[in-house]
Amino acid sequence: MQKIQTQGVHHITMVGADRQTSIDFWEGVMGMPFIFEQPNLDVPAENHLYFDPGDGRLITVFTNENREVDPSRNPEGIGNLHHIAFIVSRAMYTQIAARLDERGIRHSGEVDRGFMYSIYFRDPLGQLLECACYKFDPPPGFSHAAVLHEAHKIRLARGDHHIADEHLADAIQMLIERSQPSLSTDRSPKDPYTARPPLWG
Repeated sequence: MQKIQTQGVHHITMVGADRQTSIDFWEGVMGMPFIFEQPNLDVPAENHLYFDPGDGRLITVFTNENREVDPSRNPEGIGNLHHIAFIVSRAMYTQIAARLDERGIRHSGEVDRGFMYSIYFRDPLGQLLECACYKFDPPPGFSHAAVLHEAHKIRLARGDHHIADEHLADAIQMLIERSQPSLSTDRSPKDPYTARPPLWG
């Protein structure tokens, strides 16, 4: 028996209401270019819209002009989708609350998740969405997931409740030391300032 090995998210498909509501939200609020559309090949009465969330992958929406916008919260029971998170830069993250406020869209406010910052709000059809930005950049050759995996192990070893800045910093240092050789035989922390006069002050 063999596993199925995935290599990333190909696309996420939502059930939308009318065509224009989807375009106005995904492109007009979220800034995702509307890249193409075609009939839903499984349900001829529906249209299928495609948006680029920023990484060349796809958010797609089935629309039908006979469906009305319903902002009621989507179900959050077992087996249901809870939320979708989208990557934003730190510069954009600091602007999101104000930009949602301009439109009267309720949101969570800024949330510190230990390893990332988040803000939550609902789309016009009641789906919970998150905009998130990592607190760190992974070293060259490594992914965010690789840093988080190492940070998790460090956190557990120290008995800490959740991943915080110190775990991320130490994980990045560990990955760099593992992957980049050095001419030094001792790479432990040093204090080159011992017994030296202050550099300023």
